[in-house]
Amino acid sequence: MKKIVHEVSGEGLEGLLGERIAVWAECYIYAGMLAGVNEHDILLEEAHVVYETGKLNESGFKDAQKLPGPWYVRTAKIESYGRMS
Repeated sequence: MKKIVHEVSGEGLEGLLGERIAVWAECYIYAGMLAGVNEHDILLEEAHVVYETGKLNESGFKDAQKLPGPWYVRTAKIESYGRMS
């Protein structure tokens, strides 16, 4: 039997703290600066909800509406995420 076991701290969402990210959640796409992470939520500052991405290999989104302030997204609803270019 082969097993690979690695425990790496500072990866995933925690490794993106302070970075501009995009989060594909259950119903919406959110973008902003990742300001906080805990077991249940992430906190985005300068947050936007994305209604139309446009070409993903270009910087920015075609239609992203600014949210009224810092925004929380439940980690249970996150499908994928990554650093914005």
